[in-house]
Amino acid sequence: MRLASLLFVCCLAGLAAVAHAEPDFTVHSGDIADEKAVFATVESPNVVPARSRIGGTVASLSVRQGDTVTPGQVIAVVGDAKLLLQINALDAQIAGLQSTLAQAQTDLVRADTLFRQGAGPRTTLDQARTAVEVASAAPRARTAERAVAQQNLDEGQVLAPVTGRVLTVPLTQGTVVLNGDTIATIGEQPFLLRLRVPERHAVFLKPGDPVRLAAEQLGARQGTSGRITLIYPQIDEGRVVADATVTDLGSYFVGDRVLVWISAGTRQGYVIPAGYVETRFGLDYVRLRAPGGGVTDTPVQRGEPQPSPTLPEGLEILSGVHSGDVLIYPGQSAGAGPGRPAGTGP
Repeated sequence: MRLASLLFVCCLAGLAAVAHAEPDFTVHSGDIADEKAVFATVESPNVVPARSRIGGTVASLSVRQGDTVTPGQVIAVVGDAKLLLQINALDAQIAGLQSTLAQAQTDLVRADTLFRQGAGPRTTLDQARTAVEVASAAPRARTAERAVAQQNLDEGQVLAPVTGRVLTVPLTQGTVVLNGDTIATIGEQPFLLRLRVPERHAVFLKPGDPVRLAAEQLGARQGTSGRITLIYPQIDEGRVVADATVTDLGSYFVGDRVLVWISAGTRQGYVIPAGYVETRFGLDYVRLRAPGGGVTDTPVQRGEPQPSPTLPEGLEILSGVHSGDVLIYPGQSAGAGPGRPAGTGP
């Protein structure tokens, strides 16, 4: 009874091994997306100056190179002592004119009372009314002048025009500036990559093409990718300039050079499932089914991963295989697994 059970278990194990056996893979040549490595520079889409709106002396400076700013943030204050003196003088004038208005209103009441009692002429009442109207207009005019002076004083605040990082601050606190002088230059974020592609490869470029950065370029565990957004029509010293948007560029320095890979058309090559490659003692091998039914271990040179919908774990093989070769999954016998249909290459 025990022997029968053992035989039954062995049969089940054998059936499971056959059921999970990997099929043979027939190698076919196909189109592979080609990539070229080029250098790109981290650039800001726009370098915007934050300018002074009035002349005066820099009273305070609240940013320095590398700081991140947002639109409307106060980055400096320019003070003008003449504006303060002008506001004080207008305040004094307004106070004096208000006193004149109060006196004119008192004279109007007196003239109106005398006129009603028949003790005063009509001309005196009319003159008093005119004096009140003139005295009322004068404070309003001075108040408007004071609002203009106060607005000029408020415009001493230098505001950040865009979201970005401060690239330069060409002055210090106490510097005398004129109306329109640059207080700081701000690199607008998010940053982009500016590529300079040799013109022989630029023929393959088009907006929307992917670009790829390796992990070591980002100082991260994995790389990132982006898209080309603009291709400039003018060739500069034999190179075509293009802009690409890539995620996670916020920590880069403007002007930093990075190595990126761009699309350069297609080429013919061989792609097989990565599981069919076996590494022994630093060398890569595949098992080839010989015409006579035997198995040959053949060294190959592996390339870059080439995943696709049909081969999610596709791997390019640079040398060692040819179109029509039949690969056997490592660890299987020469007779295990049916042959995979033709057309299952890249």
